Amino acid sequence: MDPDTILFEAEAAMEKALDYLKSEFKGVRTGRASPALVEFIKVDAYGSLTDLKNLAAIGVPESTQILIKPFDASLVNAIKTAIEKSGLGINPMPEGKQLRLNLPPMSKDRREKEAARIKKMCEEQKVIMRNGRRDANKHADDLKKATAKHYSEDDLEQLKEEIQELLKKYETTADQLLESKTKEIMTI
Repeated sequence: MDPDTILFEAEAAMEKALDYLKSEFKGVRTGRASPALVEFIKVDAYGSLTDLKNLAAIGVPESTQILIKPFDASLVNAIKTAIEKSGLGINPMPEGKQLRLNLPPMSKDRREKEAARIKKMCEEQKVIMRNGRRDANKHADDLKKATAKHYSEDDLEQLKEEIQELLKKYETTADQLLESKTKEIMTI
């Protein structure tokens, strides 16, 4: 493995962790209705767990409501059960062949819990990024022992510095996402 490949793989691992964090943040309740809040809820349909977005059209008729129209009307109860078990704290109301979710205003306590939860999510992804750095540094150390091609100590130190800079860049981006989402959650 050469230095460019090591850097590329480290960056790919960090980028993947950041993308995962962004997708997780989309599903966090902020007080405003968003289809992303419910689209990845797993529904027991046709004998397997399926994302809600694959089973229904999800719309936002008002800023505090989500309207779910299942493609198959027989799934209304399964979707209702899945939403109740999701832990979002939303009570779905069946209306014939569709479900309406009214989002009540979030209490201060609920906002603080959500803020703590997303901070934990962010920390978990930063650990994954640091694991990417650790693996990259390990590969860089393995280059010292490589017999196929010799790399100077300066080259290897430069590589480790670049890996550290990469980690710093991705951790900063994760912290900015966290700060932005926390502000969004805490805004009434």
